[in-house]
Amino acid sequence: MARNYSPVFTEATPSEPVPSVRFSELGLSEGMQATLEAIGYTEPTPIQSATLPVALAGRDVIGQAQTGSGKTAAFAIPVLERLDGSRSEVQALVLCPTRELAAQVEAEFERLAKGSGFGVLTVVGGDPIHRQMEGLKRKPAVVVGTPGRILDHLQRKTLTLRSIRFAVLDEADRMLDMGFAPDVERILQQTPRERQTMLFSATVPGWIHRLVERHMRDPQTISVSGQAELVDTVSQWCIECSWADKVEALSLLLDSPRVTCGLIFTATKRNADMLHTVLLGRGYDVTVLHGDLSQHDRDLALKKFRDSKVRFLIATDVAARGIDIDDISHVINYDVPGSPEDYIHRVGRTARAGRDGVALTLITPIEILKIRDIEKHTRRAIERHTLEDLQQLAGTVSAVVG
Repeated sequence: MARNYSPVFTEATPSEPVPSVRFSELGLSEGMQATLEAIGYTEPTPIQSATLPVALAGRDVIGQAQTGSGKTAAFAIPVLERLDGSRSEVQALVLCPTRELAAQVEAEFERLAKGSGFGVLTVVGGDPIHRQMEGLKRKPAVVVGTPGRILDHLQRKTLTLRSIRFAVLDEADRMLDMGFAPDVERILQQTPRERQTMLFSATVPGWIHRLVERHMRDPQTISVSGQAELVDTVSQWCIECSWADKVEALSLLLDSPRVTCGLIFTATKRNADMLHTVLLGRGYDVTVLHGDLSQHDRDLALKKFRDSKVRFLIATDVAARGIDIDDISHVINYDVPGSPEDYIHRVGRTARAGRDGVALTLITPIEILKIRDIEKHTRRAIERHTLEDLQQLAGTVSAVVG
């Protein structure tokens, strides 16, 4: 879609610390303030403090923010504040890269919209499409979805975007990584030119620059976090072993009673399935989460883990984007992350809400340079052990796992 303006885009850089404010100082309605107080939100996070005044004024926003920064409320609050209660139609569209993240976003919208009368519907692949069609007939004010299923409904004409006033792209860099860029472009082309667009992304690859030029109007770039960092309360270890000995090393770690809730990362869905089968065969209480599972199986796996019905969850990076559980005691990298940024994202699943956490990474000898890259990027040393260390400490393995 051609635009008749030249949007201003500036590479996001770490900005000055945002002064501490309260939600009551940000021009929110009394109803929204009451809702925030009821759910325990008293002081906005930095991304919320910086974004809310801009978004409430109707401007397009580019937010460079990491998972866990509070960005969902940063776009959900202004959308809900600016919805028109007299219109019975879909007014806001939120695009997410994964079904898990979409469910998380929907839950936040529903908490913030409680008592407002505005309906929220999730439209994602893996869910029964006829149930979604029935939900769309009720004309929810907000639709949260993954690009593929949104396009499916547009082609079926069970969803129209002609009345969209707000479009949000959440974790836009992940949508690019997953191959959704063409779908996102096609979806935005079916929305009105006058909409308000908010885009949130941890990184700013070239596609986002091009998307901004084509689909946003004079956006304001907001970055309050800069480079993602590890929290001080997470301890880090790596265990050097051969590829053939990785399962043995992992088993020694999982035998520790200190690993009360362990999230195990693999690089591929195939590795996740293989490891799941092997650990079940060894008697471990484990489930698996990845993109090839049905939505029912993904929801069930996540619920079991969240409800402590299983101690261990094996997941791929993409599938774990929607995992937001405060009491994960250990993150274990069965496969070394592809980049230092991926490492930070994985490790960010533990040591949340002020708790302590432990990150353990299994490495082969040829992967030591990857660990050095992570140490350089995070400016934090990672304590190193060998499989022999673990075997010698088999009776007191808790010394290694925190």
